[in-house]
Amino acid sequence: MSAAAIAAVVIGRNEGERLIRCLQSLRGQVQQLIYVDSGSTDGSAAAARDMGAEVVALDLSQPFTAARARNAGLAVLETGIEFVQFVDGDCEVNPDWIATAADFMQANPKAAVACGRRRERFPGVSVYNRLCDAEWDTPVGEAKACGGDALMRVAAVYTAGGYRDGLIAGEEPELCLRLRRAGWQVWRLDAEMTLHDAQMLRFGQWWNRSRRAGHAFAEGAALHGAGPEHHWVAETRRAFLWGAILPAAIVMAGLLRPALLLAALIYPAQVLRLSRRMGFEQALFSVLGKFAEAAGALEFYWRRWRGSARGILEYK
Repeated sequence: MSAAAIAAVVIGRNEGERLIRCLQSLRGQVQQLIYVDSGSTDGSAAAARDMGAEVVALDLSQPFTAARARNAGLAVLETGIEFVQFVDGDCEVNPDWIATAADFMQANPKAAVACGRRRERFPGVSVYNRLCDAEWDTPVGEAKACGGDALMRVAAVYTAGGYRDGLIAGEEPELCLRLRRAGWQVWRLDAEMTLHDAQMLRFGQWWNRSRRAGHAFAEGAALHGAGPEHHWVAETRRAFLWGAILPAAIVMAGLLRPALLLAALIYPAQVLRLSRRMGFEQALFSVLGKFAEAAGALEFYWRRWRGSARGILEYK
């Protein structure tokens, strides 16, 4: 596959050296290199421009979202671009990935999206980085969705209308759902794709990330839950059950009869049950994460009830 038919859209804000690594990994692999900046104050835009990237600065008067940033990159693609590699600015692209994915897409004309293995650069630095690395390890084959790093067929994305600007999280699965409804396919290839540098070292960072996931589940279910895919309905229900309904019921029962507080033992029991298939560490944080997810889902419904269009958190 000739690089003349491929572009890359990199998004980020205040990524520093991570952005430099990202752009360097793409030089020479694509015809058009675009960096979409969401209000960086660390000189990212100037650094990207010095490296030959076309820089698009998002309007500061509107809330930043990754979806909006990716659409801004799509809007400036040159005529004739067949595939676009989306990548987050904190990722480094494997030197073989784009050629591998493009060859696959050419051989499979129904494929709209190809993604591969995203790995954490420093999984051993923290438990939160390890959790991210495990999360990226999705099954190989035809898939329902991709993450932020993926090679996409430009014509398919244009036909689908691009990303949904207002989503603060979960924009990739939402786009993939619309693509699949239109008859396109999403594939996870058995190939190394990117190195991601989460730099997630504190519990608060992990909590906010899980909270954003809960918000995405609830918003995705509100948008597409009634469809045949029941998009993120089960995830939203689990978050509410384990993160809100059960805790509230246990506390209320305990106020009437303190002995009923022993019902809280259902949580360590759930950790032990999940440990059998995912290990103790992942099981523990899976259960803890339901509280954060429930908080994010509740905030989505609260803001929806109030008619607020702004999400709980910007994407960076």
